Amino acid sequence: MKQILQNLGNGVTSLQDVPAPVNKSGHCLIQTRTTLVSAGTERMLIDFGKANLIDKARQQPDKVKMVLNKVRTDGLGPTIETVRNKLDQPLPLGYCNVGQLLEVGQGVEGLQVGDRVASNGHHAQVVRVAKNLCAKVPHNVSDESAAFSVIGAIALQGIRLLQPTLGEVVVVTGLGLIGLMTVQLLRAQGCRVLGIDPDEQKTALARQLGADCVELSKGADALKVAHSFSRGRGVDGVIITASSKSNELVSQAAHMCRKRGRIVLVGVVGLALSRADFFEKELTFQVSCSYGPGRYDSEYEDRGHDYPVGYVRWTEQRNMEAVLDMMASGALDVQPLISHRFKLEDALQAYELLAGGEPSLGIMLEYPPVENGLDELTNRNITLNAEANSSHQAVRANNTPVVAFIGAGNYAGQVLIPAFKEAAAELHTVASSTGVSGVHFGKKHGFANTTSDAERIFSNDEINTVVIATRHDSHASFVLQALQAGKHVFVEKPLCLTLDELEKIEQAAQKKQLSLLMVGFNRRFAPQVQKIKQLLLAVSEPRSFIMTVNAGEIPADHWVQDL
Repeated sequence: MKQILQNLGNGVTSLQDVPAPVNKSGHCLIQTRTTLVSAGTERMLIDFGKANLIDKARQQPDKVKMVLNKVRTDGLGPTIETVRNKLDQPLPLGYCNVGQLLEVGQGVEGLQVGDRVASNGHHAQVVRVAKNLCAKVPHNVSDESAAFSVIGAIALQGIRLLQPTLGEVVVVTGLGLIGLMTVQLLRAQGCRVLGIDPDEQKTALARQLGADCVELSKGADALKVAHSFSRGRGVDGVIITASSKSNELVSQAAHMCRKRGRIVLVGVVGLALSRADFFEKELTFQVSCSYGPGRYDSEYEDRGHDYPVGYVRWTEQRNMEAVLDMMASGALDVQPLISHRFKLEDALQAYELLAGGEPSLGIMLEYPPVENGLDELTNRNITLNAEANSSHQAVRANNTPVVAFIGAGNYAGQVLIPAFKEAAAELHTVASSTGVSGVHFGKKHGFANTTSDAERIFSNDEINTVVIATRHDSHASFVLQALQAGKHVFVEKPLCLTLDELEKIEQAAQKKQLSLLMVGFNRRFAPQVQKIKQLLLAVSEPRSFIMTVNAGEIPADHWVQDL
């Protein structure tokens, strides 16, 4: 299948062949029909990629702190190498997807194969999305309109935080896609809306959608217009959907507001706030978190644990459903927001447009119909080097390790794969869950194939050695499958997580005595450990060790903190 990827190191956007993802419990597999390019977020990623390292650092001060901490613990050389490898890895673009369900995982309720859904899936022909991030599309809402549901949910969450009531006066600063949808949703709620944007075309579109506007391009004073628009009382609230480094937009919002007015930030602006601006009026300022409650909560997004509706009425998914309902009723019309349409094969032209100076708003990507059946679209195996494939049978006859990697994360790609390559192993296949990292490291290190279906590795007779570098809770099952298939196994620590798993592995290893099983534990090869071992060889009496490891602060969301 085809997928759009972005290199954060050099800013290059590419359309690549990637193995289709494998579905899993609590997730849906979706065949994409249409996606929307998020102009703000995706342009920011492209600009970041094209920036030099100094400018990248200026844009990401929090990441700079993390890098400095790593320098203190790991040293300068390893840190530089890690940063370069991180920037070199491709980033899947897009989060506004509409498609048809191909598979429904265990535990997914209310959806079935064939349903049309909107989700936060990437720009790819097939995507895997967690159930709480999918919303069924009403029959009278087009694919193009439904692709705006995630953007609409972002706008709606900002409005929910503002809590406007019928008749209130609200200013929307920044009339991009989110701002223009915010205008319509506020109008539907019975508010009087004043839009602000320096782009004359966007203010014209906002007026068409029911807002009054400040004509900044003609020299109008936003504060005076807002004062007049609010009948001299000050506006009830301001929603900032703009992207700017300036602190002026928040200050301007504060001066526009009445006493105890509300300001909600949806966009990205400078936040050097003035206490005086807020103190005298007792203003409320709040930052909105994307599409709503559940965002960045792995329990909700990844594991599918929904919040009880009696306690959290509006979540990411329920906000998306509400936006789709507004479209179905005709209260929200996004067709005027579409400025360009491109076929998927011409997607790179869309990103050239986005990075260039030509005005654009909603850029739609149209996906081709499947002509040769779904097998081609859902192919989970990509050949990267046909010549290498033809040589594997010959080298295996000479007892040369023909290796497949299951897992293509940072440690596998930066440490394990280079180590095996240096040891002259034949690199046959690299497997990754989503397919993207497998393609990246497969091409980088010279693998013959990449796949998103690890099961195929165990049945491939050309492969005699399997390296397992996946999440810890999957190690035992992969080790067992590899041993039962008669493969040699190198598994990153830990070998397993329970005594029951250990017993099963021991039994399997005894049955397959010709298979070698090794657990990776890289500290045994560290120069200090090797030196200690050498110095202790002559000591015959019992030895006692105290080992202190400076691993630094462990984040709360790290796996070792997860009970």
